[in-house]
Amino acid sequence: MSPITHFLISWSNANLADLSRGDRALVTLAGVAPDVDGLGIAVDFLTRGSGHPTDLWSRWHHVLGHNLGFGLFLVLVVFLSARRRVASAALALGCFHLHLLGDLAGARGPDGNPWPIPYFSPFFRGSSLAWEGQWALNAWPNFVITGVFLGALFYLALKKHVSPLEMVSQRANLAFVETVKKRFARFLHQEPKHLP
Repeated sequence: MSPITHFLISWSNANLADLSRGDRALVTLAGVAPDVDGLGIAVDFLTRGSGHPTDLWSRWHHVLGHNLGFGLFLVLVVFLSARRRVASAALALGCFHLHLLGDLAGARGPDGNPWPIPYFSPFFRGSSLAWEGQWALNAWPNFVITGVFLGALFYLALKKHVSPLEMVSQRANLAFVETVKKRFARFLHQEPKHLP
């Protein structure tokens, strides 16, 4: 799945508990962090025309960050950093696994082969999870899932006055929420309420 979809899923799930803004950010980042192993694509792009091109992305994406060892590391970081440690760590673990499940279901590459996930690494090597029914990264189910979680984003903006912008700036978050409330006020049959 797209990192944007992983982000939307993780941020929506971070709002399942009454967490602080910082704790929601930690949970969200834990759900996106497995894709850090895909950053090699930038190096591959920069070296593709050189005498020494790299192959970091195809060798390491879905390897370094898509495994139980990395997931447990993320949960520990969230637990040690969060205010509500247990709730935040539990949601981070859930978001990490939703990331893996999303990739297991919908991350088939252009070559048509399913992309396996070495889930038990580094504890047990040699076994990977794969699903033959894995749909392509640009298949319609991924667009539907992204749309559902975009809907959740707008719902949370209306109901809880939060958006992912809160991770960057509370002022930007309030401006976004105010805009959403004004835009959808007529559909909700109410006058927009200004936030404090």
